Amino acid sequence: MVTAFVLISAKRDLIPETAQALSALDGVAEVYSVAGPFDIVAVIRVRTNEELADLVTGHMLKLKGIERSETLIAFRAVSKFDLERMFSIGMD
Repeated sequence: MVTAFVLISAKRDLIPETAQALSALDGVAEVYSVAGPFDIVAVIRVRTNEELADLVTGHMLKLKGIERSETLIAFRAVSKFDLERMFSIGMD
């Protein structure tokens, strides 16, 4: 399984419509409207890198509301349990 995070700069007046269109694409697991240098973050979960490339370049970037994107591919996932254990060291 390939997981990626796509950071998207969208046209201001099309952010809600762009987020909705992204959420309808196969392989897009979650879509968030965010504050900061980007407007939308899409979480993608697909089987192969080829599917990721097709989804991002063949489908997502054709949406008229997307001005620019940056794709981050996840190497390893850390569970919430592991994070809680790591940050609670010495908190007893």
